[in-house]
Amino acid sequence: MSKRIRAKYKIDRRLRVNLWGRPKSPFNTREYGPGLHGQRRRKQSNYGTQLQAKQMLKGYYGSVGEKQFRRYYAEAVRQKGDTSENLIGILESRLDAVIYRMKFVPTVFAARQFVNHGHIRVNGKRVNIPSYKVKEGDVVEVNDKSRDLDLVLEAAGSPERDVPDYINVDHAKMRGTFVRVPALGDVPYPVQMEPNLVVEYYSR
Repeated sequence: MSKRIRAKYKIDRRLRVNLWGRPKSPFNTREYGPGLHGQRRRKQSNYGTQLQAKQMLKGYYGSVGEKQFRRYYAEAVRQKGDTSENLIGILESRLDAVIYRMKFVPTVFAARQFVNHGHIRVNGKRVNIPSYKVKEGDVVEVNDKSRDLDLVLEAAGSPERDVPDYINVDHAKMRGTFVRVPALGDVPYPVQMEPNLVVEYYSR
């Protein structure tokens, strides 16, 4: 088992949720936190609840650091409309999140690596920045030489996830279109995300 997979499962146990809805998550068999006192019932403060919500949302997108996540929050505040909805829209517009939703890769961690290694084109141009902001109408596709990789074929055929409504994808051509920026209710999170608590956390 790779270090990345172990770290991924640590997040599940620490947050006490099956964050990505994966069947191999250890939380499926041990629904309590890690360590000697993991089975103790914890009474969370308001701050603890807000922190948990922030860690869940940040952890779900895999490799988003605290500084970057704080910048996304600041951008969401500047935009018109509901800040929590804006934050979800920004996170779902990341290129690594988009190719994960298109089922070109099996995990959010694989998505980051896949983009880094130059396997993805946006509107015909190669992009190797996972945080690249995809715009409505952008066409995202896997490079011709990368389409037969086991990783890609396995992800496209996986029954674990469905492609959401705000994305159109043709797995025969390994090409998809980012139709629109989603609202919270459109995003198929396996667990309940509470971006309103994230907003409360940062606005303290």
